[in-house]
Amino acid sequence: MTTLKTFLAALALTTLSATAAPLAAQTAAPPSPVANPGAVQTAPQGAAVGPAVAAPAAAGGLPVTSAPAPAAGPTAGTNAGDTNAVVTDAEAAASAAKPKAPPLVAPTPGIGMPDGRMGLQDQFTEVGEDARTFHNAILMPIITAISLLVLALLLWVIARYRRSANPIPSRTSHNTTIEVIWTLAPVLLLVVIAVPSIRLLAKQYAPPKADLTVKVIGNQWYWTYQYPDNGDFEVVSNMLKEKNEVQPGTRARTDLDGPRLLAVDERMVVPAGAVVKLIVTSNDVIHSFAVPAFWNKMDAVPGRLNETWFKVDRPGVYFGQCSELCGARHAFMPIAVEVVPPAQYAAWVASKGGTMPGAAGAANPDATTPASPATAAPAAAGAPMAVGAAGAPSDPADNATAAPAPTTQGATANEGSQTK
Repeated sequence: MTTLKTFLAALALTTLSATAAPLAAQTAAPPSPVANPGAVQTAPQGAAVGPAVAAPAAAGGLPVTSAPAPAAGPTAGTNAGDTNAVVTDAEAAASAAKPKAPPLVAPTPGIGMPDGRMGLQDQFTEVGEDARTFHNAILMPIITAISLLVLALLLWVIARYRRSANPIPSRTSHNTTIEVIWTLAPVLLLVVIAVPSIRLLAKQYAPPKADLTVKVIGNQWYWTYQYPDNGDFEVVSNMLKEKNEVQPGTRARTDLDGPRLLAVDERMVVPAGAVVKLIVTSNDVIHSFAVPAFWNKMDAVPGRLNETWFKVDRPGVYFGQCSELCGARHAFMPIAVEVVPPAQYAAWVASKGGTMPGAAGAANPDATTPASPATAAPAAAGAPMAVGAAGAPSDPADNATAAPAPTTQGATANEGSQTK
């Protein structure tokens, strides 16, 4: 029994000695992608990784795979951290290259905002001018005349047919002349009202060819504006609070921004003299996009695209509000539309990362972020091609770095977004 134990111990020592040499050689060799997956991922930023090359086996040991040589361009071997670093650097460079936004346009008191008057605001669209004329020159005179006539008839009946003046009432039940008058008169009045009303409705819902399209999205409780004609960038508009309602260092409302409860941090900016088509929808509940100075009001319904339009020639700032009860913070969803000259609009679009139609260079599909490596130009002729593990050229899609997903900014500094 003792001899058997001695034999087994000797056999174990011999086996350990035989395997120690290959393990030592493998430890001394450069790390392989198999033994150390991070070795491929720690390649210099912006460099691709070539195919792994098998090195000769160490004496008495297993074959060792050498570290892959770096090649130009990103590959699928690059880990998520390096990809984010590449995108971050590209975003930083693009942000530095963006031109500054033009200065804010100061609102004019009494223009495009409530000023305490009794009646309609001044109108700055053709539809608004027609509607205001229709209201002031046709509807109000007819309404006033009917109201005065009914009041006069009531007073006359009260005085003429009171008990003391008319102790024996008339038993007349029909009068053909009066019945014809009170039937034809309302019909004629409705015709007078219907003709200009139908003409106005036709103008509102038969817009001319649009020069610019803006998608308006209602949210609880802020607005989002997307510009598909200018690179499909997006701005998120929140109400600005007063100085005593925000933390130090946070942007608060000033007179340059607009009146209290109407000023926003991001305005909808459009060029003067352009036909602007609005595609209105909602992400949650029913809202209503309304700007009184444009005679513009359209419901924002989840799952439905409603359309309206306006054309403003006068540069300036025009305010509105959500006009549909949409929740607890419905009163804190203001709208600010800034109308600027075309050159200033082009500068504003550039400051947001967008492009003007027909401008040199294709617009980035996600214009809120700079061009990603996936949209970069192909390598120049003669540049090394990335090679897969098997030595065959890999598909370009395998080596492309995915474009970052567009970020969606939520409501910021909005009274409605705060939990109390």
